[in-house]
Amino acid sequence: MTAPENLFGEEHVRRYVETDGEVGYLWREGATILILTTTGRTSGEQRSTPLIFGEDGSNAVVVASKGGAPEHPGWYRNLTKTPEVNVQIKGDRFRARARTAEGEERDRLWRQMNGIWPHYDAYQEKTARTIPVVVLERVGV
Repeated sequence: MTAPENLFGEEHVRRYVETDGEVGYLWREGATILILTTTGRTSGEQRSTPLIFGEDGSNAVVVASKGGAPEHPGWYRNLTKTPEVNVQIKGDRFRARARTAEGEERDRLWRQMNGIWPHYDAYQEKTARTIPVVVLERVGV
């Protein structure tokens, strides 16, 4: 059996969904994980990704870091085309609208997210792009 801190990619998604987050919600260094499902920008297929998240009021917040790679992650490129997404936090599944935080809000959320995963600052130093901070706002509540 794979330890939760070693889960990655599709296996992480599968175990998380199967167990309502009992396996996979807590990850490396105590970071909390949600499952984000976007619509593929060219395929139209549903794509699920495990992501570190924080909370800002009733919204979830994620960071499109891709470890400091020069290009945005696929899930972020997907939601810029189709911002309506599905989110799972433990057993709570809901629709959300994704938007990229800007200005002071982004700065505040970036600091908050670095408190959850302190590697984000190092990732930003590795890349010329500004790493997006994404707010996932529940819809239909």
